[in-house]
Amino acid sequence: MPFTSRRLRAALLAAASATLVAATLPPPEPLGIGDPLFPHLGNPGYDVLTYDLDFTYRGDNTKPLDAITRISALTTQRLKRINLDFTQGTVRSVEVDGAPAEFTTAGEDLVITPDETVDAEARMLITVRHTSDTNGKEGGWVRTTDGLAMANQANAAHRVFPGNDHPADKAHFTFRITVPERLTAVANGLSEGTSRQGATTTWTYRTRHPMATELAQVSIGDSAVVHREGPHGLPVRDVVPAADRERLEPWLKKTPGQLRWMERQVGPYPFETYGVLIAGADTGFELETQTLTLFERSLFTRPEYPEWYVDSVMVHELAHQWFGNSVSPRTWSDLWLNEGHATWYEARYAQEHAEQSLETRMRNAYGRSDTWRAAGGPPAAPEPPTPGQQISLFRPVVYDGSALVLYALRQEIGESAFGRLERDWVRIHRDGTATTADFTSLASRTAGRDLSAFFTAWLYGRKTPPMPGRPDWRSDPPRAGRTSPGVTAHASPAATGHASPPATGPATPGDSAGTARGDRDAARDARHRPGAVTASLAPPRSATGR
Repeated sequence: MPFTSRRLRAALLAAASATLVAATLPPPEPLGIGDPLFPHLGNPGYDVLTYDLDFTYRGDNTKPLDAITRISALTTQRLKRINLDFTQGTVRSVEVDGAPAEFTTAGEDLVITPDETVDAEARMLITVRHTSDTNGKEGGWVRTTDGLAMANQANAAHRVFPGNDHPADKAHFTFRITVPERLTAVANGLSEGTSRQGATTTWTYRTRHPMATELAQVSIGDSAVVHREGPHGLPVRDVVPAADRERLEPWLKKTPGQLRWMERQVGPYPFETYGVLIAGADTGFELETQTLTLFERSLFTRPEYPEWYVDSVMVHELAHQWFGNSVSPRTWSDLWLNEGHATWYEARYAQEHAEQSLETRMRNAYGRSDTWRAAGGPPAAPEPPTPGQQISLFRPVVYDGSALVLYALRQEIGESAFGRLERDWVRIHRDGTATTADFTSLASRTAGRDLSAFFTAWLYGRKTPPMPGRPDWRSDPPRAGRTSPGVTAHASPAATGHASPPATGPATPGDSAGTARGDRDAARDARHRPGAVTASLAPPRSATGR
């Protein structure tokens, strides 16, 4: 047989084989790992080990970036198909272990059919060449005044790059960002250097610890990168608009002291670096992206915000580096562990540094707790987010409502046992994921007695239990028309991970964050008079931590 005929016959046989395989497979469909709040988020059958992300930005933040995503994963079962979470971008090609693979979409999944079934317990390398869209309407890329940043919480990382977009599957990341030479690119982790080619520069960063996809961060802009030293020689780097470098320095220099304060509470900072990313964008939230927290510029430049309030927002997002980032939620129903703890340390910092009474704040939160539970569910069993408004998951009950659970626990087991619990929690589960059951079990062991009845009532009850040691505290009954199913991105910083400026007097749930008016600026206009006591610093929900 002539050589050309043999090649033709082999091609025909391959095509016939692919057709036969396709005929035996069910139609492509979006999969998920069973998260009760986001049923199609994440994918079964593999564990991502590393992401290697290449982005090329050509200087116009209204146009898609060219991107290559390389995923190294370990299979946990035989895979005839591989689902990745990905939407909005255009996929140009896919390879599995170096061989071209067929692909299609189903829902918000990219469904890949490799030429050969991938065995269980095998390493596989998936390469996707695609675009990364920057419209930012449902999270992902955020357009700034001079470029781009990322806001991927809770389920928007797959609007930027393909992956297993659920915090249960953490991985190490490498970023390569190619930008016009006049711009600066920064990402999670530490710099691995830059390289110049013509009129562009490629910036490379690598994480030293595993990270959830929702915590990925890339900043592109006309930025200054400010370096200083934190506790124990920790590299602290801040990324700010170059024109605002001097104006923002009074805020930037606070970070080392805030790091030392948090270390005194819960132990060593868990990552290789930390810093703040101040972006020229109106997001309606702040976001605790790992090692590089995203903040709105206006938080630091609007003079009506009291200094203590801005400090407490900074500490809220810093606390997330331990609670939510190093120890990530196994499911999104475990969100209360992130936001409750961040709010707790935010409130304690405000008490210690600005005489903002923790007990008064918790008593006021107790008064509204039944209303919050009626509106959004109990802390560890939240209602699903409003369709199309995923950050509506970040409701008052996961902020002050969940910090209230921690206050009750400290009342129940004592301050000493509570302190041991907090330090052991972040030490035992460092760089991992954990559940509400893990926390309650550790609390019982720490207290030396079974706390299951306590936690069942406080975490899953529709009504707020009596506060230990505070028999006079009362929770107001929910009132018709005064509850809100959630918040929008601009209704509350809680949707972003930080606290809203507190109201100056008694407020109904959501009012102090502007939820009733649906406007974040209105919330902040109900601003706190320095020295006044608020019912809640961060009632409704970082972007992120939001």
